[in-house]
Amino acid sequence: MPGEDAREAAKTVTGTFEGPETGMPYLAELPARGPGADMIGRTAGMLVELYARVEPSGWRIGDRPGRDTRRARAWLRQDLDALEEFTQGYEGPLKVQAVGPWTLAAALELKNGQVALSDAGARRDLAGSLAEGLRAHLDDVRRRVPGAQIVLQLDEPSLVAVLRGQVKTASGYRTHRAVDRQVVEATLRDMAGVQDSGPVVVHSCAPDVPFALLRRAGATAISFDFGLLTERDDDAIGEAVEGGTKLFAGVVPGTDGPLSDPAGSVMGVRTLWRRLGLNPGLLSESVTVTPTCGLAGASPEYARRALAHCVQAARSLADNPE
Repeated sequence: MPGEDAREAAKTVTGTFEGPETGMPYLAELPARGPGADMIGRTAGMLVELYARVEPSGWRIGDRPGRDTRRARAWLRQDLDALEEFTQGYEGPLKVQAVGPWTLAAALELKNGQVALSDAGARRDLAGSLAEGLRAHLDDVRRRVPGAQIVLQLDEPSLVAVLRGQVKTASGYRTHRAVDRQVVEATLRDMAGVQDSGPVVVHSCAPDVPFALLRRAGATAISFDFGLLTERDDDAIGEAVEGGTKLFAGVVPGTDGPLSDPAGSVMGVRTLWRRLGLNPGLLSESVTVTPTCGLAGASPEYARRALAHCVQAARSLADNPE
């Protein structure tokens, strides 16, 4: 979300969605506050027995917690306090998110300046630390909002680059070799396991989302930028829907601009459904309407309008699936 006011953000994301039938409130991230509130720093602050600090080149793993770790954890507590304040008595789905293990490994540097992705042992240690930290984080959210059914979202914008060997080395002249798909899948499966059978969403805003791999890894829902789909994705999407996987379809622009009418925003979803020959009755239960990616780059006013627009577009799908 845009801005730096945790209470205002929590008020917006809980006020827009007045109940489970109108949407899913979530724990907002406010990267405008600076390092430690950004997606990498925030998740680095959740790690157990691993610590990260800000260097000119980015976040780097260090030996002990410093001010950057303390700041990240303090901001997360502030956001949780605000969420707790505005969810008193709430019962229903509540989404929390963290950077997934592969995007984190592609972003966090080791002492030698190369990212953790370059070292198999470092990748394993990082994934283990993240899993332990996520368990503690989810337990904290459950204590604060006891009526919530927690939905865990793993943000993996770099996943496709990891699978294709497109993550650049520190010099920028080479790329790290592609990670074996079975290793990627197994690590994501372990991460999904921290939810104890609860819903897990994997978000990837890159082209060519690996739908089948994510489903095998335990994702109960897949979040993506709908505008990046091509007909190459049709079979994978059809199999996902028929297999019970939910789709978080990013159809509402994440930055300021004109919004079409709600029905127009989901016209592409209806067209896809017809092309795949899927049952229109599955639309409202299979598809969640979302912004294309985060709203941090939007104005506060646009962010509020975009969330309300998602609710209206979802109602359009439910009321007129064909």
